[in-house]
Amino acid sequence: MRLIRSLPAECAELDMTPMIDMTFQLIAFFMVLLNFTDAEQDQRIRLPSSTLAKPPDHPFSDPRTLQLTKHGTVLFAGDEVAVGPLLERLLKTERQVLERTSQKGPEAVTMIIRADADAKTGDVQRIIELCQRIGFEKFV
Repeated sequence: MRLIRSLPAECAELDMTPMIDMTFQLIAFFMVLLNFTDAEQDQRIRLPSSTLAKPPDHPFSDPRTLQLTKHGTVLFAGDEVAVGPLLERLLKTERQVLERTSQKGPEAVTMIIRADADAKTGDVQRIIELCQRIGFEKFV
């Protein structure tokens, strides 16, 4: 019986370039994603320095943010509108979307109202009344 002599096996090297490339792409993706999480906090809104006006410590399950500027306009979903019929139409559309897409109605949504320090208190009250007429019940 004849034995076949095997040749010494060469050590296989693993090319790490694609794995490193994918890692950097994931890091870049998450950096972009984290920048979008602060989109709800517009820098044009300067909150009052009161302890009651501080942002909440815990996140809400289904928040919607209304930001009242010192000029009396509201920033909602990327649009700047006056308190009135246009804001009411936007909020009604938001309610319809909620009713179609989620099991919870507008009662489960938390409306976060961020008002500028120089905004009128009456404007904040009008926004709350408008939201209540449409069906939103929770406010922060």
